[in-house]
Parts: sequence; C-alpha cells; structure tokens
Amino acid sequence: MTGRRRTFTAVATGTVAVVVAVAALGGLPPGGSRPHLGRASLPGGALVTPPRFTRPALRRRARRAARVAATATGIHKIRHFVVVMQENRSFDSYFGTFPGADGIPARDGRFAVCLPDRRGGACQRPYHDAREVNGGGPHDAAPASADEDGGRMDGFVRVAESGAGRGCGGVAIVCASSSRPDVMGYHDAREIPNYWRWAHDFTLTDHLFESVASWSLPSHLFLVSGWSARCARQGDPTSCVDDDELQGFHPGEIDGHRPRTAREERLLERRANYAWTDLTWLLHRAHVSWRYYVHTGLQPDCADGDANCRPGPQRLTTPEIWNPLPSFTTVRADHQLRNVQDTRDFLRAARRGRLPSVAWVVPDQAHSEHPPATPAAGQAYVTRLVDAVMRGPQWEDSAVVVAWDDWGGFYDHVMPPSVDQNGYGLRVPGIVISPWARRGTVDHTTMSFDAFNSFVEDDFLGGARIDPRTDGRPDPRPDVREAAPLLGSLASAFDFAQRPLAPDPLPLRPPPGPPSRPGG
Repeated sequence: MTGRRRTFTAVATGTVAVVVAVAALGGLPPGGSRPHLGRASLPGGALVTPPRFTRPALRRRARRAARVAATATGIHKIRHFVVVMQENRSFDSYFGTFPGADGIPARDGRFAVCLPDRRGGACQRPYHDAREVNGGGPHDAAPASADEDGGRMDGFVRVAESGAGRGCGGVAIVCASSSRPDVMGYHDAREIPNYWRWAHDFTLTDHLFESVASWSLPSHLFLVSGWSARCARQGDPTSCVDDDELQGFHPGEIDGHRPRTAREERLLERRANYAWTDLTWLLHRAHVSWRYYVHTGLQPDCADGDANCRPGPQRLTTPEIWNPLPSFTTVRADHQLRNVQDTRDFLRAARRGRLPSVAWVVPDQAHSEHPPATPAAGQAYVTRLVDAVMRGPQWEDSAVVVAWDDWGGFYDHVMPPSVDQNGYGLRVPGIVISPWARRGTVDHTTMSFDAFNSFVEDDFLGGARIDPRTDGRPDPRPDVREAAPLLGSLASAFDFAQRPLAPDPLPLRPPPGPPSRPGG
C-alpha cells in the first residue's frame, strides 16, 4: 500500500534541442553551464559541491539515458539492482529530524517524548549526539519486544541499562552496560552529510522495517531468502523449521572471542545448513546474473546480537554472520560459490560497466556502522560504492538501495506492523538512489526487505516468487513474504516517466552539514 509523499522543489532544467537531452539528466540548464548544487542544496544550508562532469561526458550519459528510456518501460528500466546493507541504526537515530519524514515526535520546536530511565531516576529525551563512537543497545528478538513495550515504544533506555551487554561489536567503554546509554541520541547532516544529501536529492523511505524482529544473521537470511530457519537434514528443505534466533549455532562457535580452530571451522560449515529456497535459486534458473560482495575483514556483529564481543573474521566462502549464502544448499548445488566476491570486484565491475543484474554488498566491522564502528567510516565506504556506480557507464539503468539491517537498540518511535510470528522488526533507514528515483521525496510506503525481493522478482523474473507451491523446492516456510497484504512496493520510490536524474558523486570525507531541529 502506498502512503503520502513529501516532495521537495526540484531544480528546473532546460528545454530545447540537444541541450534538452543533456538537461534531461539534470546536467545543463539553458545556456549550457552545470547548475551549482552547493550551499542551498539542502533545507537549512550547505552540504557539499559535487564534482563536475565534463560536457562531453554529460552528452554521452544523456544518449545512454535516452536509449534506456526508449528500450524499456516501468521497472524494467532498472537493469542493475544493488542493495548496500549497513548495520544497526534505527530510522529516528539517523533521520528523526529530516524535513518531511515521520520523525521523532515534536511539538513547538521541542521533542515530545521522554523515555523512562530507572538508573537516572527520571527520563531521557532525544538529543543530538555529535560523538562518532556509539554503543546502542541489545538487538535480538527479546530486546526488540522489550523496546517496543506493547506499542508504547519506551523500553530502549531500560533495555540498554540491563546487564546483558549492548550488542556492541567490540569492547569499547561505550559498549559496557555500566556506561551511560546513548540510545536516545540522534545524528543529522552534521555527522552524516552524504546520507542526508542523498535523502534530499533522491528518495528517502521512512516506513522501511527490518524483515524480522531479531539480529543480523536472521536479518540477512531474510534479505536473501525471505525466511530464517534451522534444518534437521543436510540439504533437505522439507526438514527446516522456523527459527528467528541462532539458526542452530552455539554462540561460542561464532562469537569471535578467540580464533576458531580448524575443527570448529569444519563444524560451523556442517551446522550452517540453509537448505530452504533462496532468491539465487530463482535467479540462477532464469539465467539472471547475481553477485554477493563481501568486504573482507572482521564481521560486524556478535553471535547473538546481545552480548559484547571481539569481532571474528569475515571471509568470502565460509559461512559468516553477514555472508550466509555459501551455506545455502542451492548456492552450492548450482556451483555459484564464485558469485560471492570481494567488494573490490564490485568497484571494478561498476567502473567497467559489468555490474550483475542483482547485487548485494555487505561491509566488514570497521565500515559497518555497527557500534562502535563510526558513521563517518561507514558513510565513506558507502559513498565509494555509490560513486563507483554514478561514475560508471551503467548509472542510467541502475538503482542502489542503501539500508540498515536492524535498529541496533537505538530509539525509534514507530511500532512495527505484524505480518507473521517473525516480524516485522523495528524501523530502519532506506535511501533509493537512481536516475529514476523520485527526486527530493520522502516515501511513506510500508515496506520491509521483502520489498527488495519482490522488486527483483517483478523486474527480472516475471513476478515469480519464492513460493513453495511454485518454485520447485517446497519448504515449510510459514508464508510467502512478498505476498503479505501490508507490504508496499519499492516501485513507489521511482518515477519512470520523469527526466532521469544526473549522477552526483560526493566526496568521501565531506564537511559537516547544517544542524537540524526537532520536527524537521
């Protein structure tokens, strides 16, 4: 279902002859010079002035955009769909004061919420947090329920002050339960100017929910398969049962407190038995190219999304929290392990015009934004990915969705809707970046990561779903997530009749943007 949208005023562009084709990319106004997108680019003031493209480059891009518009219609103008999945930030913690968004409740310029703080003896209001190193709070199934507190959405401080740890992917002081909780803190364009710039220039989704009310591993399983389960028999999808927690792992096997032995690695490989059907099964059968890009380094979450831990290693072909596809029966049976590649391969593919039809990109701990990793490091990493697509030859028929896999314990004021026993989880930010994204729009459509899968299925698979009745690999999943009545369409974030938007590469280390205010 599609809700209201808030649209900011777009920059007017030119009208005639060859200049029209270039202006259709937002590139040249009448007279031929590129519009300045500097200090007035975002309500309240400056962000950055983007690098310029040469006039010949703009003309080439205009010709490519014209070819895309002439040879495809609707969502089929998107030939390269990329999901960049970051970690552990709620919508309100990043965009709670963004103009036009369903942000932190405010009245007369002041925040209208104050959450109980038993330790402090009063309550905590939302506040701007200029610190880069955050702690967040526990973020698996039990804390999700406690944070929501039956719809009152007032448990975040209490849960962060509990003695179970904060789910911090490290041992920083801010991760300790004894430190002052920071879950009511929020960032804005001062800390994440590129994210706010993209939200202003493209489409921000403010009712995107995690698919499952749990932590990173189940979230990523839902991202690629629409389900999270454990399976009793190796490779047998009929032996799988619903599981939104550890998927049969013991925390000590994957929590990274110490390097795993060779025996533990073999045990982990055997126990990571994802036998149910995933989206790559359908893509492979339809000869649709896909890649899952992993930034090698340290994995960004603890084993259960709760206790603090030292991060463990993240590899390409071993089953890790953020890299589950190598453990799917379908990926191994289809000999598709080579499709799990390093993020450097994504950058090369974008630069050379060889992006797959469908791509997922996940970070390592340092670039994940999972506390204590910083928003600045994550934003620089994501900017490099988005810039690569924008500068590459396939921008005109690409869409990049930047999202965060769970709320990380940070405050959000919207109660998630319920579609089944697994979710939805809490609200997370989503930014749709594409020549065809609605410019300057806040899209209020109710979505989860299932909307990403249904978009791929509609665009590349003729509407085929991960459905036990039709996909050729029956499994006992409780429902077909893409068919949930509550689920809106990601297509609402696009306008395929508009003039395609110009690429707008941003600096990796931008200056701070302007301050926001309560209520946007």
